[in-house]
Amino acid sequence: MLADDSTLLREGLARLLTEAGMTVVAGVGDADSLLAAVAEHRPDVAVVDIRMPPTYEHEGARAAVVLKETYADLGVLLLSQSLEARYVTDLVRRHPRALGYLLKDRVTDVGVLVEALNRVRDGGTVLDPDVVTHLLGRGDLASQLTRLTDRETSVLRLMAEGLSNRAIGTGLHIDLRTVESHVSSIFTKLDLPVSTDENRRVRAVLAWLQR
Repeated sequence: MLADDSTLLREGLARLLTEAGMTVVAGVGDADSLLAAVAEHRPDVAVVDIRMPPTYEHEGARAAVVLKETYADLGVLLLSQSLEARYVTDLVRRHPRALGYLLKDRVTDVGVLVEALNRVRDGGTVLDPDVVTHLLGRGDLASQLTRLTDRETSVLRLMAEGLSNRAIGTGLHIDLRTVESHVSSIFTKLDLPVSTDENRRVRAVLAWLQR
């Protein structure tokens, strides 16, 4: 499901995704049509532009909240022309599973988009690298982030981008057991207890958001 007021972008994405082997069940141009189309088609993932008609403020983000509260297993991938940190952090805090946020310039690479859609469909969380940099660059919980070593910070950034432990190891040229050790240390240093109800990998990135 594609929701964007730009017909050109919507049709371009539909073509790229179809060529990549995905099925696009519908394309809509406003938030109300998005909610109706999801109810009708029940897609695996909805790709949603944050700014949509009629005010072009945050109708898409608000629709995403409604979708996540109505369809817990629905994957939602938000797109934005520029960083809208307040909305993504609130959404991830409330609905950490099956959620993604990418800046629109990322969608020029269909491989990145397809990978993000697959992760979100499977219940994962994908954050744009620029979003991760912004989140980790703020000092709200500097006292907690400064507990991390340089290597743990590197691991945390890659976790937030949605990489698996194995992929992190490949990217950092370290073995899987070492990655798992770093992840465990991150959870401990950021005071994240074991939980079956929340995605600790996401909470590790967003721990500094707690007030």
